[in-house]
Amino acid sequence: MPPTLKTSWQRTLATLAGVLVAALLIGLAVGQPWPAVALAALALLAAHLLRLHRIMGHLDARMRLPPPSARGGAWSAVERLLHRARHEVRARERRLVEMMRAYRAVATALPDALVVVDRNTQRVIWCNAASGRLLGLGYPQDRGASLCERLQPLPIAHWLSAGRHAEPIVDAASPADPAIRISLRLIPYSDALWLLVARDVGKLMRLEKMRRDFVANVSHELRTPLTVIHGYLDMLDPAEATETAEWEPIIGEMRRQSQRMTQLVEDLLMLSRLEAQETTDDDEVAMAPMLATLHREAEAISQGRHQVNVDDFAGVDLRGSTRQLHSAFSNLVANAVRYTPSGGTISVRLQPATHGGVSLSVEDSGYGIPEAHLPRLTERFYRVSSSRTRETGGTGLGLAIVKHVLQLHQAGLEISSEVGRGSTFSCHFGAERVLARTPDHHEEPHDQTSTGQPA
Repeated sequence: MPPTLKTSWQRTLATLAGVLVAALLIGLAVGQPWPAVALAALALLAAHLLRLHRIMGHLDARMRLPPPSARGGAWSAVERLLHRARHEVRARERRLVEMMRAYRAVATALPDALVVVDRNTQRVIWCNAASGRLLGLGYPQDRGASLCERLQPLPIAHWLSAGRHAEPIVDAASPADPAIRISLRLIPYSDALWLLVARDVGKLMRLEKMRRDFVANVSHELRTPLTVIHGYLDMLDPAEATETAEWEPIIGEMRRQSQRMTQLVEDLLMLSRLEAQETTDDDEVAMAPMLATLHREAEAISQGRHQVNVDDFAGVDLRGSTRQLHSAFSNLVANAVRYTPSGGTISVRLQPATHGGVSLSVEDSGYGIPEAHLPRLTERFYRVSSSRTRETGGTGLGLAIVKHVLQLHQAGLEISSEVGRGSTFSCHFGAERVLARTPDHHEEPHDQTSTGQPA
């Protein structure tokens, strides 16, 4: 068993003491003890310096240290410790190299393109094999190349400058092959490096188009038979059809369900049209008449069961499609009325937002929505409570329509809610969508604040 460091130093001190005692005895024998002791001490010091010089030479030259001798001594213990530490470091380096090779092999095998980008210079540091097919990048020939220049004609300079707040690019043409549709996501995983992930979404886009076409075609085909059924139901008179009153509630329910089905088909067709659009109109949307219309619609649905307040604190108009924005705002107002018990309050506010933008919010004092449901509210047919939706006559498509309308107007939907205290749906428009109100639109919506008596 090799001696410990403490034992090695003890042996070294014993050797040193023995040499000095021997030198002293020899010096006494010849009559000059101290010069002999000094020479012996210098000889020992020179031997230790030579040993230290040899060890430092191996460390400085990064040479493999020779196996330490089994003999005792402090320097042997030091060599043994250095040899073990160097062996552990080399073993750790081999493991790290193996892990890096494994990670690189995994990254190379991925079908998604991975590009490591320097955050400050926006230049390529590394990319995997799939980057060649999806982005036209290759390693190592594109190492150090400007990412913005290599990914032309994609306009990603502004997108990269957003950094951590950059929204994913869902569908874009690949710079390597315009026939390939890709999605781009930027992941800042350190202070100096970004990871750009590009994925081939061509198949998903084709499936999504097939789904949209299917829904649009089915909805269109359903319109004619529903119109016929609804027309014949309107022609039926239960009093003339039978001497009893048994058929009257049945025919009334059939009418209500046919109307609900017709509304569902119309919502599906509108949603299909919105999804097929890439841009929207840039007309001037007069917000004063819009708010007045929303106020009348809320009162018509409420029938005096709620307090309806409409306030215009912004005094501006919007740029966009009047028909689409009215559809979105009307859906929010209708939902607020439907899901608020009698005696509740509905508040519609147009107010300034940050950075020159504007927001239209619809607040209610209704049932509220559990937080777990908020991220999925804008999905098609997603229902927090299916029984309550059936009671109020909703189709489950209103918020999906709102989301797509706002996306076409580069706007966002923010939802906040607390169970038992109500919900607030806010539509946020950027400064580019805000217009100064023209003189002929300065009229305020009449009966801007109205109080309905609870039923």
